[in-house]
Amino acid sequence: MGQNLPSVAIFVDVQNIFYTTSQTFNRNFDYNKFWAKISDGRNVAGAFAYAIDRGDEKQKQFQNILRAIGFNVKLKPFIQRQDGSAKGDWDVGIAIDVMDWAEKVERIVLVSGDGDFDLLVAKVISKYQIPVDVFGVEALTARSLMNAATRFYPITEKLLLNPKSSQRD
Repeated sequence: MGQNLPSVAIFVDVQNIFYTTSQTFNRNFDYNKFWAKISDGRNVAGAFAYAIDRGDEKQKQFQNILRAIGFNVKLKPFIQRQDGSAKGDWDVGIAIDVMDWAEKVERIVLVSGDGDFDLLVAKVISKYQIPVDVFGVEALTARSLMNAATRFYPITEKLLLNPKSSQRD
């Protein structure tokens, strides 16, 4: 059935979405509802969730939920620096994957509020002439990213888990 549907590739910056939805709504993003919205009338050709691997059990359960939905979960080790700060940034990996997939699909969906992606979004739109939709928490999404996107979709309560659910990144 998916043959004639427009193809889409999805890229989720898990850490960004976890922190922005938690900070703004004190709730977690509902990946099932999001998948249902994106896949309605579209063929999901590729779906990637980029996360940091801290090795804890709750996180592994969450990653398995993402895999069951249909995401390819890409993990980077959590790095604690000597000064106490932490590193776990997927920006370059996401950018490389988006550029690779832009030639293969008719639409890119980026789920992040990170302004570092504004140049990537603008480049994909101009080079491949395909739309790039961005989903992010409006109050915490860079204006430059919203402006670069073909269409910006604010993450609202409709795309969040019920307050009692305890899904974590």
